[in-house]
Amino acid sequence: MAHESRRVHHAPLPFATSARSTLGIEWELQLIDRDCLDLRQCASEILRSVGGDPHIHGEMMLNTVELVSGARRTVAQCVEDIALAFDRLLPTTDPLHVELASAGTHPFADPLVQKVTDAERYARLVDRTRLWGHQMLIFGTHVHVGIEDRDKVLPILSALLTRTAHLQCLSASSPFWAGQDTGYADNRAMMFQQLPTAGAPHQLDTWEALEAYAGDMVHTGVIEDFTEVRWDVRPSPRLGTIEVRSCDAATNLTELAGIAALTQCLVEDFSRRLDRGERLDVLPPWYVDENKWRSARYGMDAILIIDSAGQEELATDTVSRMLTELAPVAEDLGCLAELEGVRATLEAGASYQRQMTATKAAGGSKDAAVRLMLTELRAGRPLLPDEIRALCSEEG
Repeated sequence: MAHESRRVHHAPLPFATSARSTLGIEWELQLIDRDCLDLRQCASEILRSVGGDPHIHGEMMLNTVELVSGARRTVAQCVEDIALAFDRLLPTTDPLHVELASAGTHPFADPLVQKVTDAERYARLVDRTRLWGHQMLIFGTHVHVGIEDRDKVLPILSALLTRTAHLQCLSASSPFWAGQDTGYADNRAMMFQQLPTAGAPHQLDTWEALEAYAGDMVHTGVIEDFTEVRWDVRPSPRLGTIEVRSCDAATNLTELAGIAALTQCLVEDFSRRLDRGERLDVLPPWYVDENKWRSARYGMDAILIIDSAGQEELATDTVSRMLTELAPVAEDLGCLAELEGVRATLEAGASYQRQMTATKAAGGSKDAAVRLMLTELRAGRPLLPDEIRALCSEEG
């Protein structure tokens, strides 16, 4: 019983006021050399040129810029912010012969030659994590959803873990690592969880338990503040949101909007259930961990555990049902068109599948996967298999 009487190290986490189900999107983009299709380490030059644009941020690696929407009511407004920020980047990137594209990883870049942004928090992370810190050549999509009542945050977070793996399957876009076929749909997930405090979140019952966790982590030197907790789904007390971080970077705006809409609808649906006095289903931690691995390994072909009773279902079947069930919520939130955009992924396959199709059509060349990423970003949507094969034929 000694553990019950120990002193708890409490770190206050005041939760900001946030309008219900408002939205913010963060999208990490790769800086790609137009000629060799490898990554370029020129984020500092680009950020200096855009001059403190609030929608264009730096990231850990100098091969990355992040586009960030404002806090908006609709997915369409967020995507407009990001599209306009993208357009503002082009006068800087074009003269550098740099193209913008994204996916969870770059198909052939060498992780060990990438440069880290000159910032104390990143230097501290790399110094602590050594080889794994240098391996963080990964790119993600993060979606924030506003929560109007702090007491809802942890129940909704736990409920989201029943569907986080489905978001991971839809967004999986990292089958390659350093030029190798990993056999995983989402190798980014496997890499990122090597960092301290990354991976599936702890499912805590009370806000006080979260503050005790944060206090212990600060006291023992694991983190300096709560922003260094890098869970797949985490509260963001400073913004008054839940942040879903489990998704690979989208290759195009249609899929970016679809992931954001599905996330927003799930949060609002769970919030309405709480308002009705319902108890939200919660998966045991070992189910959450297993689902994460299955989605990373098998992607759209994953059979996932969908409830606390241990029932299983093919991920795409669950997603199709979710789109129907969440349609009324999406209509209320003004994101029905964007939610329906998820069907484009179901039709075309997830990005990892499309990249594999391109590579196969090009005789194994990973350049084809990069060219596909560039083409999909310009098209604003995922390409169908026949379109991918035609693209590779033209370039061949």
